[in-house]
Amino acid sequence: MSKLSKSLVIVESPTKVKTLNKILGKDFIVKASVGHLKDLPKKKLGVDVDNDFAPEYITIRGKGKILSELKTAAKKAEHIYLAPDPDREGEAIAHHICSEIARLNKGKVYRVLFNEITKKAVTEAIKNPTEINLNKVDAQQARRILDRLVGYKISPILWKKVHRGLSAGRVQSVALRIVCEREREIQGFKAEEYWTLTLDMEGHNPPPFQSRLFKIEDKKAELHNQAETDAVVHAIENGIFVLEDIVKKERRRNPAAPFITSSLQQEASRKLNFSPKKTMMLAQRLYEGMSLGKKGTVGLITYMRTDSTRLADEAIAAVRSFIGERFGQEFIPQAPNVYKSKKSAQEAHEAIRPTDVELDPKSVKEFLDNDSFRLYELVWARFVSCQMVPAVLDTTQFDIRCGNYLFRSNGSILKFAGFMKVYVEGVDDASPDAPLGDDRLLPELDKGEELKVLKVLPEQHFTQPPPRFTEAMLVKELEDKGVGRPSTYASIISVIKERDYVTTVERRLVASELGFLVSDLLVENFPDIMTTEFTARMEDQLDQIEDGTVPWVSALKSFYEPFKVDLEMAEKKMRDVKKQMEETGETCEKCGKSMVIKWGRFGKFMACSGYPECKNTKEIGGNKTDEAAVNETVEGTCDQCNSPLVIKLGRFGKFIACSTYPDCKFTKPISLGIPCPEEGCEGEISPRRSKKGRTFYGCSKYPKCTFTSWDKPVAEQCPECGNAFMVEKWKKNEGAQVLCPKCGHKKSAAA
Repeated sequence: MSKLSKSLVIVESPTKVKTLNKILGKDFIVKASVGHLKDLPKKKLGVDVDNDFAPEYITIRGKGKILSELKTAAKKAEHIYLAPDPDREGEAIAHHICSEIARLNKGKVYRVLFNEITKKAVTEAIKNPTEINLNKVDAQQARRILDRLVGYKISPILWKKVHRGLSAGRVQSVALRIVCEREREIQGFKAEEYWTLTLDMEGHNPPPFQSRLFKIEDKKAELHNQAETDAVVHAIENGIFVLEDIVKKERRRNPAAPFITSSLQQEASRKLNFSPKKTMMLAQRLYEGMSLGKKGTVGLITYMRTDSTRLADEAIAAVRSFIGERFGQEFIPQAPNVYKSKKSAQEAHEAIRPTDVELDPKSVKEFLDNDSFRLYELVWARFVSCQMVPAVLDTTQFDIRCGNYLFRSNGSILKFAGFMKVYVEGVDDASPDAPLGDDRLLPELDKGEELKVLKVLPEQHFTQPPPRFTEAMLVKELEDKGVGRPSTYASIISVIKERDYVTTVERRLVASELGFLVSDLLVENFPDIMTTEFTARMEDQLDQIEDGTVPWVSALKSFYEPFKVDLEMAEKKMRDVKKQMEETGETCEKCGKSMVIKWGRFGKFMACSGYPECKNTKEIGGNKTDEAAVNETVEGTCDQCNSPLVIKLGRFGKFIACSTYPDCKFTKPISLGIPCPEEGCEGEISPRRSKKGRTFYGCSKYPKCTFTSWDKPVAEQCPECGNAFMVEKWKKNEGAQVLCPKCGHKKSAAA
C-alpha cells in the first residue's frame, strides 16, 4: 500500500465511523453516507411505467454536501471499500455510491460485508472483499418502486374522495386491515358464561393443594351456569374423595432459539415493555458501537435485522467454553444446539447475539444507559441459554375421583435447571379452566388414599374476545402471515400510528374511526392487493429477485396490470366521502347556516355548510374509541374563575377544563369517583399519564398527595379484608379480574 494514499471505507452510520477508525487504524479513512444518498423524487412519481418501470433517482435534499465529500475522498484514495449494512437497503446504498464515485478513482471499488463490528470480522471482510450483489439491488429497487406505485397512485384518490393528506401503503395498509378486523371481531363478540370448580384439599402429608374439576362421567367437564355448578357442588357435598391415580414423569424443557428480529421485538415488549421501534433503535446502537471506557468503542451485538437462527462456528465454540467455565461441564450439550430457520430466511446472516460472550452484562453495565443495558442483557442471556442443556422437571399429576366426578392437579419441581439457570422465555397466562399446577409442588401422597376437602371454590367466568394487538403481537401476526420482512416490522407500525389510523390505548392498538374508513375504502376498491396472501406473495417474489430466479421488471408487470385496472375503477366508484355530509340540526353561531359533519385528517368534525366563506368548526363526540360527547358540561365550577366546567378531548384522552378557554386555562383530570385511600387526604383518584405515555392512577391532590397505582382502582370494598378499594387486572384468557391489592382476594370483573 502506498504511503501517500489511504484506503477509503464508506459506511451508513456516523456512529460506526468511530468504532471502525479504532479497528482499521491510520491507513484507512472512514466516512459515512448517513443512510441513502439517492432516492425517487418526492414531488412526482419518479417511475416510468411505460418504459419497464425505469426509476428516476435524484440526490436526496440535504445530502449534496455529503456526496461531494465522498467524491473528494474517493479521488485521493488508493482503494475504496463500500461497507453499508448487509441487507437489501445496504446493497442499494452501496450501488448508488458506486455509481457516483467509481469513475473518480483508478482503483477498484470493493463491497465488504460484516455481520458484527469487531476487529476480527472487519479485518476479515477487508481481506476478502466481494462485489456489489446486483440481484439484491434489483430486489430493493423493485420493493421501492412497488411502494411508490401504491403510495403515489392511491393516495391522490383518497385526497379527492376523503381528505387531503391521507395516504396508503402497500404493506402498511394490510397491517391496518389486520388491526381493523381484530377490532370488529371484538365488537361483534358475544361473551358466554362458564364456571370452574376448584377444591382446596389435603392428604396425610402437607402441603395443602388445589384440584380442579376435569371430567364428568369421563367427558370433559363443562359447566355453563351457576345451576349446573351448584348441582355438582351438591352432588359431591358428602362424597368421598379418593386419590385414584398418581402419574410421575420426568419432563425436559428445551431452550429457545437465539433471537431473530421478530422474536427480539416480541420478547423486549413482554419483558422490558419496549415498542418494536425503540427495540430496533437500541439494538442499532449496540451493533454500531458503545464506548466502554479504556476498551474504546465496541460493537456489542451482531446485525439486528435478520430472520436466520444460524450461529457462527467460532461463536458456538466460544459460548460452549464460557458455559463450561461459568456453570460447569454438565450444562454443555454433547453437540451444539441447532435451530431451524424459516424457509425464507437468509442463511448468510446470523442470529442476533453478543459479539463477545465474555463481555457479560455486569462487566459493561457502568458504560451503558439503562435501556441499552437491559436490551443487551436480554440478547446475551438468550444467546448463552440457547447453547445449554435442557432443564429437567419432575412432574406429578393427581387424578382424584368422587363418584362420576374426576378432579385433576398438576405440579412440578425443577430437578436440574439447565438453560433456565440463565434465561426463561416469556409465556402467556394459562387458561382459567386448565388443570391447576405446573408451577407448584404437590405433596407426597399414596395412591388410593382418601383426601379431605377444605374448601369448595366455584367461580364464574365469561369467554373473552380476542385481545387487541400489542405492537409485539402485531409483529408476530405480520411474520406469521409473511407480510413484511425483519427490516420493516417496526416502521410499518410506526407509520399507521403516525397517520392516526390507529391509536394506542393501554399498550394495545385500536383502529381509529379514520383508520376504519380508509381500510374499508381500500378493501372495497383494491381487493387484489389488500390481502395478506397477496402481500406475502409479493415478498416471496422479492426474495426470488434477490435469488436471481425472477427478473425485477417481470415481477412489477405481474403486479401492475391488475393494479392499474383497480385504480381506474376506484377513480370512478370509490365512495365520495367528502360529499356525504351529515346534517346535525345545529346552526352556525357565526353565520346562521346549518352545521354539517365532515371528514378531516383526524376523523369526523363539525363544520359550517357555508365553507369557505365561513370557516367555523367544532369537535364532535361519537368516535368509536371515545363514546362520550366532548364539550359536555360537568358538575362543579372552575377553581380559578367560577365558570362552568366542560369535558375536553386532548392527545391523552378526556379531561375537564374551564368553559371560557382560552381566557381561563384551568384544567383537571376526570375523577374515577373513588376517594384517595391515603389517611387524611380529601382527593380523588384520577387517571394520569407517565412521561412514557403509560396510564397510571393517582390522587387529584398531587403533588400534596403522592398515592399512585398502575392498576385501575374500582370503587368496591374488599369482602375479605375490608380494604377501601379493589383494582382491575387483565389477563389474556381470563379477561378483567377484580382483586384486592392488600390481600389478593379476586373475582371475575363480569361477575
